[in-house]
Amino acid sequence: MAVDSNLSSSLGPPACEKDAKALRFIEEMTRNADTVQENLLAEILRRNADTEYLRRFNLGGSTDRDTFKSKLPIITYEDLQPEIQRIADGDRSPILSGHPISEFLTSSGTSAGERKLMPTIKEELDRRQLLYSLLMPVMNLYVPGLDKGKGMYFLFVKSESKTPGGLPARPVLTSYYKSDQFRSRAYDPYNVYTSPNEAILCSDSFQSMYTQMLCGLLDRLSVLRVGAVFASGLLRAIRFLQLHWSRFANDIQSGFLDSEITDPSIRHCMSGILKPDHELAEFIRRECESENWERIITRIWPNTKYLDVIVTGAMAQYIPTLEYYSGGLPMACTMYASSECYFGLNLNPMSKPSEVSYTIMPNMAYFEFIPLGGSKAVELVDVKIGKEYELVVTTYAGLCRYRVGDILRVTGFHNSAPKFHFVRRKNVLLSIDSDKTDESELQKAVENGSSLLLKECGTRVAEYTSYADTSTIPGHYVLYWELLVRDGASRPSHETMTRCCLEMEESLNSVYRQCRVADNSVGPLEIRVVRNGTFEELMDYAISRGASINQYKVPRCVNFTPIVELLDSRVVSAHFSPALPHWTPETRRK
Repeated sequence: MAVDSNLSSSLGPPACEKDAKALRFIEEMTRNADTVQENLLAEILRRNADTEYLRRFNLGGSTDRDTFKSKLPIITYEDLQPEIQRIADGDRSPILSGHPISEFLTSSGTSAGERKLMPTIKEELDRRQLLYSLLMPVMNLYVPGLDKGKGMYFLFVKSESKTPGGLPARPVLTSYYKSDQFRSRAYDPYNVYTSPNEAILCSDSFQSMYTQMLCGLLDRLSVLRVGAVFASGLLRAIRFLQLHWSRFANDIQSGFLDSEITDPSIRHCMSGILKPDHELAEFIRRECESENWERIITRIWPNTKYLDVIVTGAMAQYIPTLEYYSGGLPMACTMYASSECYFGLNLNPMSKPSEVSYTIMPNMAYFEFIPLGGSKAVELVDVKIGKEYELVVTTYAGLCRYRVGDILRVTGFHNSAPKFHFVRRKNVLLSIDSDKTDESELQKAVENGSSLLLKECGTRVAEYTSYADTSTIPGHYVLYWELLVRDGASRPSHETMTRCCLEMEESLNSVYRQCRVADNSVGPLEIRVVRNGTFEELMDYAISRGASINQYKVPRCVNFTPIVELLDSRVVSAHFSPALPHWTPETRRK
C-alpha cells in the first residue's frame, strides 16, 4: 500500500496509513512529555478530588505538581493495604478512585506471602489497548512483510479468584485476554495469531498449551514470529513439544484431536482446523525424534524472523538457551508493563537484549523517579543519562506516589521522553518465571525447612546460598547447604532432606507456589549439600578477587559461573522436593 509521504514520522517511514497515525501519536506524546505529564496529573487529581485518600492530605482542590508533591507522601503497598482491603471487602465508597474499582490485578510482587492486589478501573483496559496498538507500527519499521503471515504466540489465562466483596482478582494479562478489547479485536493483517481465542482462554494449562502448539505446527509455514510473554514461557513450550511431539504427529496424521483435549469450545474450534496431513506428520516425526534440538524453531518454522519475548531483568538468564533453540534469531522486547500500570515501549525492538531500552509514554500515568541513594523524586523529563532510579507512579485508579519497586537506568531520550534500561526488581533475590523471592523470604524458608527436621537428627545449617538454575526446563531453585552435624550424630537421611525441600517450598510465597502447582513454570526445589569448609573456600575466592575480609558477607544468591562451578564441585548429595506444595487460588483476607 502506498503511503502519503506527509504521514512519515521521524521514527521512519510507516508501513501503512494506520501505522502513520500511531507513529505520529508517539512523536506527539514524547515531544511534549512534560506538558502531557502536567495535564495528566491535574486530570487525575480533579477526577479523584473527592476520594477519601486525597481529602486526607488537604489538597483543597489543588491540581498543580508542587502542591501535590509537598502534601502527599511517597508510599509502598503496605501503606495502602488497609484501604485496598476495605475495597476488597466490599466498601464501594470513593476511597482511592472517583471511578468504581472494577477489579484487582494481582501483582507478581508479594506482600506477607500473598499477591498484591492492584486496584483498577474499566477505562484502564482502553489505555492498555492503546499501548498495544503502538507495538506493531514500531515493529513494522524494522521487519517488513509481517502482514504476510502470522505470529505463533503462547498466551495463557491464569487462575483467578474473587475478593470477599465480590471483585475479580486476577493477573493483568488474564484480565486483558478475557476483555472485549482482546476477544472482539478488529482484524489486523499485521497482528494475526496461530492460536485461536478458544485455546488462549482455556483455563486448563495442558489443553491450552497442547492446542496452541498443535495450531502452530499446522500453520508452520505461515509463522513469521514466535513468542510468549516471558522467555521462560517460550522455553516451556519447546519443552512441551519435546515431550508430546508424537501425539501431535498422530493427531495431524489422523485428523482427530487427542482424546485428552476435552474442552468443548476447543474441540468445536479444532474440528474446522485439523485435517489429515500425512506429509506434515512425517516431517514432525523426522525433526523431533532426533536428540539434537539445536535450531528447532527455525527447522520447524523456517520463516520465523524474530522471537518476541521479554529477556530483560531476570529473564536474561534464558538468552543462551533461546539462542540454541532458535539458531540465534533476534529477540524483540517490545513493551514494559506491570500490574500497577503500563509504562512504555521499545522504539528499537531489534536491539540486542543487553541494550534494550524502553521509552516511557507520558500519557499512561504520572511518573516520578527517586535517584538511587537519594530521597527526592524528580520529574520524568528531569532524569539524567547514566543514572539509576526507582520508579514511582500515580494512576487514574488511585495509586498516588506509589513505589513500583523497579530499578531503571536512563540510557537516553526520544524527543523529551527518557529511555530506560530495566536493571532489576528492588530486593528480588531469586526468580524463574513470574515468581520473585527476596532475601528475607528465603531466610524464613531456610529456617522453616531446616529447624525442626534437622534438629531431630542433631544437625543444623551452618551456611547457605542459592542459585536460579535455568539449565532445566522449567528452571528451579537450588539451595547450597553446608551442614554442621553434632558430635555422635549421623548425617540426615535422604528422606529427611527431601522433606526439608518441600517444607521450604511450603514457606515460599503464593506466587512461587502457583508457578509450581498451577502453571508448571517452576520445577521442584533442590538442596545440594556441600562438604564442610566450602563456604570458607567461597570467602577465600571472593577475597582473592578484591573483597575486603572485614566486610565480606556470604552472598545469599550466586550467579557468577566460577562460583557456581566451585559450589557444584563440592556437592556431596542432592535432594529434590518430593511433592507439590499447597496452593489455592482463593484470595485470603488479611
